[in-house]
Amino acid sequence: MRRFLWPLGLFIILVGFLAAGLGLKPREVPSPFIGKPAPAFRLSQLHAPERITGPESMRGEVWLLNVWASWCGSCREEHPVLLELAQRKLVPVIGLDYKDERQAGQSWLARNGDPYLLSVFDQDGRVGIDYGVYGVPETFVIDKAGIVRHKHIGPLTDAVLNEKIIPLVKELNGA
Repeated sequence: MRRFLWPLGLFIILVGFLAAGLGLKPREVPSPFIGKPAPAFRLSQLHAPERITGPESMRGEVWLLNVWASWCGSCREEHPVLLELAQRKLVPVIGLDYKDERQAGQSWLARNGDPYLLSVFDQDGRVGIDYGVYGVPETFVIDKAGIVRHKHIGPLTDAVLNEKIIPLVKELNGA
């Protein structure tokens, strides 16, 4: 009889882990970068390949790093939100064109509008890997000292901006 209790007990434990996992929110995957310096990079700008940019150029400002690509369907969903955010001029947004073709990224922004202060070009995806990008789009809030304060996985929405991102940006700016 005890021989049958062990497999039953193990089965019940596994079902418990499965139930707990199903209750998690995939957009709230904790990032190991929260509270740590944003990974350094030196990439060419999407529209000006001769210009090299890195996060140190944003030192002293709170800013967003938005990881996007022309081939990304979810990036199309969030694009109007980014355009509106750019018009409000609440926070500079730097784009990271991830695993894309330069011409495709340039054309996509020309066609759909460019919400970015500038975009850097990460063709091989190494910088995305350094930031722990799971997929596009993802957005990082980086403070004045270059510390990652928040990571949002998936498309930005008005609700996410108004409830999480903008209040955090205002707090980090001391407003």
